Amino acid sequence: MFNAITHSQIYVLDQDEALDFYVGKLGLEVAADIDLGFMRWLTISIPGHPERQVLLEKPGGPSMSEETAQQVREMLTKGATGGMLIFSTDDCRKTYETLLGRGVEFTEEPTEQPYGIDCALRDPFGNNIRFTQPKS
Repeated sequence: MFNAITHSQIYVLDQDEALDFYVGKLGLEVAADIDLGFMRWLTISIPGHPERQVLLEKPGGPSMSEETAQQVREMLTKGATGGMLIFSTDDCRKTYETLLGRGVEFTEEPTEQPYGIDCALRDPFGNNIRFTQPKS
């Protein structure tokens, strides 16, 4: 049976803007950037961990009709269909300060939770991102 999750996906409206945010600000790395003709296969990963990638996909074909893609774009713009990514970090407060210095805007500051310390932000397209420092 299955032995790993290798890829997950979130929708973005502009893949170059997504690269600027995820690579330029969050410090992730490009795992793949391939023109397939019918779409751009653009994935990112944690540096040094290409075994787990996130596809930054523009809504559209071949997986959906143009009408559906337009509806997804509208909902994403409203923040209603955004995906979620959750990252772990060894030091939530330090990561928060680093990203704040890079111009990342947060929706929640680092907060003590029963499972550790975490905080939240959104990417430029409305996708929710959290990162957590698990309790030791």
